[in-house]
Amino acid sequence: MKGGLPVDVERLRAEFPDLTDGELRAYVTVTQRVLGEPATRAQTMREILDRSRQAQQKEASGARLSEDEEVLVHYLSALARMQQTTVRRVP
Repeated sequence: MKGGLPVDVERLRAEFPDLTDGELRAYVTVTQRVLGEPATRAQTMREILDRSRQAQQKEASGARLSEDEEVLVHYLSALARMQQTTVRRVP
């Protein structure tokens, strides 16, 4: 089951085995949010990335994160792991 994603979650899990369960959940949650509003996808993505970076900085300062901020930090972590894996595969 894709769960509203362009790729099946199990395929993501197989392709990116280093993803934690929290990172995968965050990736699914955020991706579904972005894909849910086709007319505003680009703006939504920009806002999510901005808020994700802010949440990451907040976490680095030792401040407590909201539940939504935790999802955003996990999302950035998932993207970083996925990009590292993809870069390693390119000959």
